[in-house]
Amino acid sequence: MTEQAPPQQSAAPATGDTRVRAEKLLTDILGLMGYPARLEFQDASDGSLAVALHFEPGPPPGVENGKRSQVVDSLQFLLNKMLHRPGVERRWVLLGAGVIPEPRPRKEPQAPAPAPAPAPTGAAAARPPAPARAQPQAAAPAPAKAPARAPAPPAAPPAKRGEVDERTLEVGEDALLHAAARKLAEKSASLGRFYAIAAMKQDDRARVLKAVSGVAGVAVTGEGEGRCRRMVFSPEKPAPLPRKLLLPEDDEDDFEG
Repeated sequence: MTEQAPPQQSAAPATGDTRVRAEKLLTDILGLMGYPARLEFQDASDGSLAVALHFEPGPPPGVENGKRSQVVDSLQFLLNKMLHRPGVERRWVLLGAGVIPEPRPRKEPQAPAPAPAPAPTGAAAARPPAPARAQPQAAAPAPAKAPARAPAPPAAPPAKRGEVDERTLEVGEDALLHAAARKLAEKSASLGRFYAIAAMKQDDRARVLKAVSGVAGVAVTGEGEGRCRRMVFSPEKPAPLPRKLLLPEDDEDDFEG
């Protein structure tokens, strides 16, 4: 009998497996979201994998083709967390809505501050500085005391650059958004629950504020800046959540890969 060689162990995942796994995960996630999309892959110049999401028939709320959004950024973060597991090749995946995303430029490290000039040594250090000559001053009459003035009121803080009050914007009517925002405000007031709507355009935030005007028992305000700005519904009488709706007190370390 001839001695057989031991079976070879499977090698680590190849480079092409990143695209296969990314395509499978994206198809499953977008299907669960209810927004399927056709995926277009392309190798980026920095070695990452760029993916264009062509939503069919249309993108989810808050997503515009050719522009960044919180929805696509969150999906990209989740996808890379699921792909970069121990023992698996690490290759960053970029997502774009309707277009192939371009790699983001990396910040260059700042140059260190120049070192201070060395202290003088030798004869220069031993030489004492020349005393300053006293300038003669002419005697001047004492000025009369001015009457005391009332302290000026503190100046109002300047408005932040680019900040606009949505309540002052003139926008067109949106019947569906008007009804949904008003219903959510009434629900927040009746149940005592806090709600928030994110990833909205400035015009839509203005429509929400106009729609909830007059709803008693709830205050609707805009919080945050830029892409992180959101509309928050705060009831006047908050109610505690039922115990069955509370999240279990699990250790965060259990969820680390």
